[in-house]
Amino acid sequence: MALNPPVFTVAELRAHIGQEVGCASWLTISQEMIDTFANLTNDHQYIHVNQSRAVTETPYGGTIAHGFLTLSMLTQMLVSAVPHIEGTSTSINYGFDKVRFLSPVLSGSAIRGRFKLAVVDERMPNELTVRYDATLEIRDNDRPALFAEWLVRLYLR
Repeated sequence: MALNPPVFTVAELRAHIGQEVGCASWLTISQEMIDTFANLTNDHQYIHVNQSRAVTETPYGGTIAHGFLTLSMLTQMLVSAVPHIEGTSTSINYGFDKVRFLSPVLSGSAIRGRFKLAVVDERMPNELTVRYDATLEIRDNDRPALFAEWLVRLYLR
């Protein structure tokens, strides 16, 4: 993951609306990660966990990561790559306005998140809702794995 993202004031954050504010380092999605996710979610569809069947019965040439597994990787990528906001006491995942799974992530592929700051909304004093347009890239693939409009709620001291 990216190293030591900067710390922004709220004013500096607002000055970056419309700009990319973070790009995570590449992360390889292993079959072990896929299998663990399958066990946690009880989603053992063969396209995720049965290599020989995935090779012969899908157009992918092997197993692919669950869409929700790739989506969940955005959390660690955001934390490692996007500026922290000065005075934040708590941040929470507030949800998504839009998520689109655009390309499968084959087992063994490397992914990384890019984050564009889209909106900073002050709902009340010391409470911000920030929307990031998140794109999850796949190494050596022109088409991203997913695009998401992600809402994060920040509570300031």
